[in-house]
Amino acid sequence: MDATHTHPTLPAYHAPRWLNGPHLETIYPALFLKPKPPAYSREIWTTPDGDEIAVDWLPNSVGASPADDAVPLVVHFHGLEGSSKSHYAAALMHDTAARGWHGAVAHFRGCGGHDNLKARAYHAGDSAEIDWILRRFRSRRSGPIYAVGVSLGGNALAKWLGEQSEAAAQVIQGAGVVSSPLDLSAAGVALDSGFNRQVYTREFLRSLRPKTLRQLATFGEELAFLGVSTQEIAKATTFRQFDERVTAPLHGFAGAHDYWRRASGKPWLKRIVVPTLVINARNDPFVPAASLPAQGDVSPAVTLLQPERGGHVGFAHGGFPGRLDWLPQALLSYFQQL
Repeated sequence: MDATHTHPTLPAYHAPRWLNGPHLETIYPALFLKPKPPAYSREIWTTPDGDEIAVDWLPNSVGASPADDAVPLVVHFHGLEGSSKSHYAAALMHDTAARGWHGAVAHFRGCGGHDNLKARAYHAGDSAEIDWILRRFRSRRSGPIYAVGVSLGGNALAKWLGEQSEAAAQVIQGAGVVSSPLDLSAAGVALDSGFNRQVYTREFLRSLRPKTLRQLATFGEELAFLGVSTQEIAKATTFRQFDERVTAPLHGFAGAHDYWRRASGKPWLKRIVVPTLVINARNDPFVPAASLPAQGDVSPAVTLLQPERGGHVGFAHGGFPGRLDWLPQALLSYFQQL
């Protein structure tokens, strides 16, 4: 059954009978229910250290007039190797626009088709990146801002919310954390095992390896100093190996274990002050149910919603071929009530 700390007025999730099993519930929505992305307007933002990221705005949102400033803004942080075109991002932005709200997808470094200018990438605990991005949005808006992080992006957002605690409430008014591996060690073990390793991990690394090799070609001397080499990248066939040989040295961690321990969002959930909805399917193949937060792991500001089914950022519902609007509706309904 669902976790006990749920919001009574959120739409209930009912998994379709025709789509059963964690892998089908994960893969089918991503491949076959992917909506056409909105006609985004792109801005390039310079990071505090001189790198760049891409920010994709809904057409009604960028350059909004001061009269529109009271309109809520939804800021989305994508998952590993995701973008504004990911099925979950496009679905959320479409529903945001349908409400007449403003929306933007903030890409992590090297994502969204915009290459890095620095010899670093992004990682699941990069709360400093979340901080400057959200504060920049706040500097441009006086109205309500709500942040949604999915998977890796959700873990980084949860960590930021806990680290900032009361200070976060000066920046945003509510948050959503979806299908996030809040215990990175548990998720790493799950993704490096069996079917997960052969399908999901292989697919992620198929994207991460070429991107890292491009960085190596550009920043070879700097990355070589950190111990990142073509040979080490080629040898990485698991997340543990990739994080040990690439993610950890790139971002100042002692190794994969140190990265997973220090970057996990779960230990920070008790310090969250901003109203936050944390959604996890209990059959998520990336996130073992035993690792999910319980009521004793979170502050009173955190609402846990843990349906038995839904897969990893799947949550298809309705008759065949299904729809993806439950997740955006749950998130936006939660924000509306705030």
